[in-house]
Amino acid sequence: MSASTHPNLPIKYGWTLAESGWNTDMDANLNMLATLTGLAVKDRDLTAPPGSPTAGDRYIVATGATGAWAGHDGHVAVWINAAWTFYAPLVGLSVFIEDESVLSVFKTGGWSAGLAV
Repeated sequence: MSASTHPNLPIKYGWTLAESGWNTDMDANLNMLATLTGLAVKDRDLTAPPGSPTAGDRYIVATGATGAWAGHDGHVAVWINAAWTFYAPLVGLSVFIEDESVLSVFKTGGWSAGLAV
């Protein structure tokens, strides 16, 4: 039996013992959970990736993104294993935006302006 995808978060589950795909899919699951749990991002106004990211750095990609971020407007970008990984936000995802000191929520139509904290 192949793994199923959860309906609320694109996480794979339900492998049978010794089923192929466990390693790759489980690594992707753990990276996603580590990125989106207790989410804080450095910035949400950048249209291009920063020059020297540190492992684990997270950003919300601004509209009109270019370079490695092109095509990922509004997504959460995280620097993992010397590459950018992108996650499309789901309605209700909340994030602390460090450079603005606000809490923002993803809603239908995009990210909220933010609430000062």
